[in-house]
Amino acid sequence: MRGKRSKKRIIAKDRKYNDEVIGRLINKVMQGGRKSIAEELVYSAIEAGAEKSKTPVIEFVHTAIDNVRPALEIKSRRVGGANYQVPVPVNPRRQETLVVRWLVDISRNKSGKPFSKLLETEFLNAFNKEGDALKKKLDVERMAEANKAFAHFKW
Repeated sequence: MRGKRSKKRIIAKDRKYNDEVIGRLINKVMQGGRKSIAEELVYSAIEAGAEKSKTPVIEFVHTAIDNVRPALEIKSRRVGGANYQVPVPVNPRRQETLVVRWLVDISRNKSGKPFSKLLETEFLNAFNKEGDALKKKLDVERMAEANKAFAHFKW
């Protein structure tokens, strides 16, 4: 490993539910430092989704995120002049980061409805184990599974 490892930053919890995952979600949605707008969008999306699924908000968010967490991903390793896609297990912090990124990016890339409705739909799909975020997870895990022949390059 080259250089020093970066220190883990403490992520601020959100104001309403005092939950770190929702705080990270708000930070990912935020654009141009406009946190209050991001909070409104996220809160309206997760509250509407929780209401439709008839579960508490925090449980709804955590279940949706747990359904999309990838267990394996691939990383490139250079060995003897060739690059190999090596499957590696994903640590829990990175799993959350990937899920939040996927949910927000998928919602942003769609159009035709307000962002909060798109995010709500994406969360409901993740909660019900369907949708584009789950497809992304399965693609990542399938790629890792296909490259398990190179697992011996992991060190």
